[in-house]
Amino acid sequence: MRVVIAEDDVLLREGLAGLISRFGHEVVASVGDAAALPDVVREHRPDVVVTDVRMPPGFSDEGLRAAVALRAESPLPVLVLSQYVEQTYAAELLESGDGAGVGYLLKDRVGEVAEFVDALTRVASGGTVVDPEVVRQLLRRRRGPLQRLTPRELEVLGLIAEGRSNASIARELVVTDAAVAKHIASIFAKLDLPPTSDGHRRVLAVLTYLDA
Repeated sequence: MRVVIAEDDVLLREGLAGLISRFGHEVVASVGDAAALPDVVREHRPDVVVTDVRMPPGFSDEGLRAAVALRAESPLPVLVLSQYVEQTYAAELLESGDGAGVGYLLKDRVGEVAEFVDALTRVASGGTVVDPEVVRQLLRRRRGPLQRLTPRELEVLGLIAEGRSNASIARELVVTDAAVAKHIASIFAKLDLPPTSDGHRRVLAVLTYLDA
């Protein structure tokens, strides 16, 4: 897996590069500001980009804007790191590129090495990963169409938003795979999601969850 890193903190940038390399992946470029990101991505054509949300010169949302712009050009997998839970940023990122190949993690998650590398791999493979803390905070604020869901269905949807597979959800909730599939079918129906591919409907369900 070939990776580009965009992070203004030198220590974190070097730490990420070392961590990713230690798991057998190649960091083909790393930059310290969002303005340099598009050029290195076009030059190296990585499998996935890891970028901070807030970067020079304004330290607002430069990293996110660069990521969304790049995803508008091509289906580039992007894992965004943020210091805090910022709902608008998470929703905007996940809405780009039909929500495939995107992730939003808090920087604290980098310290959980295996979990971070697993999230990076899933995003590079086209998956959607949302930090559990983001999910929990959004769950506390739920409203709108999510009110149609039962507590168990909300729990299942939260786990989907974290990027879990049906089998992983079944293990977490100690239920059968068939029970999980039934809950997910009910979620799709209650959120009025059309009967397209289940993968696409999972992304749409997560977007509904984040927009709630």
